[in-house]
Amino acid sequence: MKSIKAIIIAVFIWIVGVSFFTLSFYLPILENVEFQANLTLAITMIPNVWLAMYLYYHWGSNMHGLKVGAIVLLTLILLDALITVPYLIIPYGGSYQEFFSAGSFWLIAGECLAAIYLYWRLNIKPQLS
Repeated sequence: MKSIKAIIIAVFIWIVGVSFFTLSFYLPILENVEFQANLTLAITMIPNVWLAMYLYYHWGSNMHGLKVGAIVLLTLILLDALITVPYLIIPYGGSYQEFFSAGSFWLIAGECLAAIYLYWRLNIKPQLS
């Protein structure tokens, strides 16, 4: 049940993240809009993940932060492979290889995992001790 909740939370994180990523293309501030979209996603990822983790742990779970992070990250990667790449990247000339080999993708993935673990470490682990 805890894993299903983590998957639901990952879907929430993905929806918010893709929304900010997509919206940033419609508000071009920087000359390189792809960089702008990745920067927007990286900046909004932390409050997005913290809100999601608040909701997840508020449901009564106390699963270790790295385990939650792994479930969430794998779900996000799966959603990107099934939805983001075919519908938002490939129609504009991108590819799976380009998307998943981009350094920005892995930096944001690492940021997401770190934010989940940090939330657990600061807010949940002290309660378990």
